[in-house]
Amino acid sequence: MAGMGSAKYTELGAFLRSRRDRIRPADVGLPSGPRRRVPGLRRDEVAQLAGASVDYYNELERGAGSQPSEQMIAALARALRLTADERDYLYRLADRPVPAPGSAASHVHPGMLDLLQRMPSTPAQVITDLHVTLVQNPLAVALLGDHSRFRGPRAGFVHRWFTEADARRLYPEADHAVQSRAFVADLRAAAARRDARDVEVTSMIRSLLDTSPEFAALWADHDVAFRRDDRKRIRHPALGVLEVNCLNLFSEDGRQRLLWFTPAVGTDSAERLELLAVLGTQDVVDSAP
Repeated sequence: MAGMGSAKYTELGAFLRSRRDRIRPADVGLPSGPRRRVPGLRRDEVAQLAGASVDYYNELERGAGSQPSEQMIAALARALRLTADERDYLYRLADRPVPAPGSAASHVHPGMLDLLQRMPSTPAQVITDLHVTLVQNPLAVALLGDHSRFRGPRAGFVHRWFTEADARRLYPEADHAVQSRAFVADLRAAAARRDARDVEVTSMIRSLLDTSPEFAALWADHDVAFRRDDRKRIRHPALGVLEVNCLNLFSEDGRQRLLWFTPAVGTDSAERLELLAVLGTQDVVDSAP
């Protein structure tokens, strides 16, 4: 990676310090403590929230060290609760291209991040309207698998659902047909809400029509319906089949939604979901948002 040392990187360090100073620990779910020497977050706390080493983050604030990756910039923007304009500014200071809307590095509304932070005992994640996972809490990773590895068209779960057999392993096979129809209807609703010239959604639809006969047949039915509140069964490698309610909170523009999973009433899923925190992240092939 290129070394840092230009005026831009000096400004990057100063900008990170200024954003860190304005955040109270309680804003990001950290204890305030009686003997804090700084008004905002400490450097080690930002590093923890962003998944970086303390030494690396210290180098960034000094305007030194290596050029941060796009993934690290996205993690810092979320840790510091940056607005969309601030996030874009951070990318430019780091000489990285600003991610396209809907990508895995998309800006997440600080309000949704705040809600996600306040749900530590419930599996929850923020996804786009094309089912690209933007951020997950630890219990969502434990239940559904880590989505941070997916890039390009594969970042969208709908795309993987119709093009990769492994993507379906988290749902019982008996539920696949129902889920396929629901995903297609949801995608049609999302496409209608976007501009007709939106490249991201039109390229996804074109690719799926070309590669998946199942998708093409369902698309021809013209069903349309946003996925809101679902009751679904999820296959977990250690806990077996869990029956859960999947609840949604949509952003104002409909481009993002906060999903959280609660045990279905009348099942034993509540007791088994409590084991997620003990089991931690499992070798889950994919998720079913």
